[in-house]
Amino acid sequence: MRRQQRWKWAGLLWGLVASTVAWAEPPASAKATGAPDEGDPRVETTLLMDVSQVKPGDSFRVGVRFKLDPDWHIYWKNPGDAGLATEVSWDAPGITVGELRWPFPATFRTPDNSLITYGYQDEVLLFAEARASEQATGSLTLSAAVNALVCRERCIPAEMLLSRSVPVGSETVRDAESTVAFDAAQAQVPRSADESGFTVKLALESQTLKTGQPFGGIVTVSARDGQVLPAVDPGFFVPERVRGIKHMELTSEPSGRFRLQGDASATAPKEPPRFKGVLRLGTAQTGYRAMEVDLPLAPVEVVPVVAKGPPTGAPRLAVPGAPPQVQLTAPAAASPPGMSLGMALLFAFFGGAILNLMPCVFPVLALKAYGFARLAQKEREHVGLHALAYSGGIIGTMLLLACVVLVVRAGGHSVGWGFQFQEPLFVAAVCGVLVAFALNLFGVFHVALDGTALSGKVDSSHGVARSVGEGVLAVVLATPCSAPMMGTAVGFAFAAGPGTVLTIFSALGLGLALPFCVLVMVPGLAKRLPRPGAWMERAKQLLGFALLSTAVWLTWVMGGLAGVDGMARLLAFLVAVGVGAWLYGLAQASGGTRRWVGIFAALAVLVATGGFALRFEGLGPVAHASTVSAAQPYDETAVAAALKAGQPVFIDFTADWCLTCKFNERTVLTREEVRTAFSRHQVAFFVADWTRRDARITFMLGAHGRAGVPMYLVISPSAPERPEVLPELLTADTVIQAVRRASGVSADAT
Repeated sequence: MRRQQRWKWAGLLWGLVASTVAWAEPPASAKATGAPDEGDPRVETTLLMDVSQVKPGDSFRVGVRFKLDPDWHIYWKNPGDAGLATEVSWDAPGITVGELRWPFPATFRTPDNSLITYGYQDEVLLFAEARASEQATGSLTLSAAVNALVCRERCIPAEMLLSRSVPVGSETVRDAESTVAFDAAQAQVPRSADESGFTVKLALESQTLKTGQPFGGIVTVSARDGQVLPAVDPGFFVPERVRGIKHMELTSEPSGRFRLQGDASATAPKEPPRFKGVLRLGTAQTGYRAMEVDLPLAPVEVVPVVAKGPPTGAPRLAVPGAPPQVQLTAPAAASPPGMSLGMALLFAFFGGAILNLMPCVFPVLALKAYGFARLAQKEREHVGLHALAYSGGIIGTMLLLACVVLVVRAGGHSVGWGFQFQEPLFVAAVCGVLVAFALNLFGVFHVALDGTALSGKVDSSHGVARSVGEGVLAVVLATPCSAPMMGTAVGFAFAAGPGTVLTIFSALGLGLALPFCVLVMVPGLAKRLPRPGAWMERAKQLLGFALLSTAVWLTWVMGGLAGVDGMARLLAFLVAVGVGAWLYGLAQASGGTRRWVGIFAALAVLVATGGFALRFEGLGPVAHASTVSAAQPYDETAVAAALKAGQPVFIDFTADWCLTCKFNERTVLTREEVRTAFSRHQVAFFVADWTRRDARITFMLGAHGRAGVPMYLVISPSAPERPEVLPELLTADTVIQAVRRASGVSADAT
């Protein structure tokens, strides 16, 4: 007996020594924290292996252990009605890593049961089977990129990179502590029904499913050994994401029967969908047995949807996942309610006039004011000629833009105001013109030369041509801006026929040219402008810097279209524009052959650099970052989920190149009283970024009578079919009152 005890203690001591040798603290590179919340990370991750040494060709397990703060959670591979699936990407030269294994998840419900999500809290180990290469030598390095959304009342994204190495040896040595953790996680991973000793059958109530309609059936689970099935806890079934199925759930019935209830998606999948998910039998007291279920459902029959038009004067928002009474298909384009052609023309004219006060047009406006001051002391007819040339440049460009819109629309595509700024090449071209204009103002080159009577006539001709060019530039720079009344008028035009489009755009051009038409039409007004003098040379150079500041803004816009690489390519092209302008200026001062050589050299620099630098294919945009906290990207499903949860919704339709959008963001939407109102009324804030083409956003703009951004929608959960469209220029009071109305609070409530 005493001898047996000595052997027992020796075995325990050897086990302790072996586990100490076999287990080592993970290196620092294998640990990371994420989701910082006021400086406190809400999740800690560790890259684990169940071996401390591996033999070539042997199998082992690798995984990422998540430790979460109390009440915080991450998501399962099907996050449910909200959230994002947790992702683990492996980079392991010399190691083959299998599919990620997911322990059975917990079910999280909102207090009103309107939203159901699936995931893990406290601690979980997501792992996979791995195999070392037969040719492995030295050591093997495993890296894991982890992306998770860590949530409580709010959600914080977490991105972590983990890495560790394992030596290659003649034998595989197991890590004792990690093996315990992997075995515990393995025990929670659902097995197939066959491996679990169960038979699962499904009997549907119908032989086919119908798109957009509910379905039901009975799931029967029986043990092959005849044992009585244990009871189940709430959250015993978690469905996987299945193409063609919007929702599935099971409710428990006596004798191993479960009632299946689900909803088919609005579109039919190519292959018949399947009943897939994980099912856990038992309770916390009796212990759990989890299994995978994967059974065929029925083919999906497409049911034609009869679209319901919006009530008169109120285009509706189509929100997938919303209750049936708000499932309305918005028209491809909706004219503003109750607007006649005459009213639209009036709106277009005054909207164009107000555009002159917008920051987009101001540099050209100031440049034109300088030109008129230079001409003010000349004959009225001379001033009028330039005013007409400037107006003609504006109206002609507006009509050209309208024709482009009509041609694109005839091809079956939707466009909106400012659509050309969604193209990197167009932005680069405008930027190059602005830099060239600025260099001309700095005196690097001249459009015309002074001197003889003949050259004076040429100068006059070139001056008129320059006024036309300034009108063209005014229109080009005006398109990223919107003004009160203008958006409504353009939306009316885009929803109408070709004649209306051309008429509205002409009225818009007349409004934009209004300030300089007034100078000609009002007698004596031009004479009140400052007299020409030395100050004008300094003013001209100052305006050159104004044009360069606009080029800086367009470079930033390029970052939203083509990323940092696109910005670098644009800057290289602008340097070439500067060199070309300098060479052209030198050529102007020369004569004969040298002049033509200089001009050819300038063109060669522009063509060569442009051909190399202006290639933006494959360059990704910089993600739009809203200045409003808690903003999330626009998504129809998320909007529907927020409305279903009883939250008012605010959607900001914006673009990086839209200065009016940026002005509203920085002066209104980020104000403390607006943010407080959003928080108090639990507003779900979404950003619909139209920096680059997005068919969904174009459709939504047209559905609400708008041709471009900005557009602001406030949607009440009590009336989601009647969203409120706010004006293009916001005020804090406008937003706050709209949010109060959407949440059911009276306007005079405090």
